[in-house]
Amino acid sequence: MPHSFIVTERIPVRSNRAEVRNPILTLPAVAKLRALDPNTRALLQDLLLELQQDARQRAETSWRSRKPPLASYWAACGVYAGHIARAIGPGAGRIRSARRG
Repeated sequence: MPHSFIVTERIPVRSNRAEVRNPILTLPAVAKLRALDPNTRALLQDLLLELQQDARQRAETSWRSRKPPLASYWAACGVYAGHIARAIGPGAGRIRSARRG
């Protein structure tokens, strides 16, 4: 007599610790960036988020052009830019519930 088994996949719970979600926070240079005056940090954050969007677009274009190494380079640039921007922004280190548009 055949037995029916329910197979469940165990998905590890992702940490809510800020330094796990954003490893850039562990770098000593981030403390220097956070020490900048708020206006400078805000300007730098805006530039980094703009760079992130541009890098994501270039990654997508490279991927569609069948250039995966270049696509992965631009994707990584976008990730780093976003992580640094969020590390120096207001409320840096907090988990945000909504994405900035």
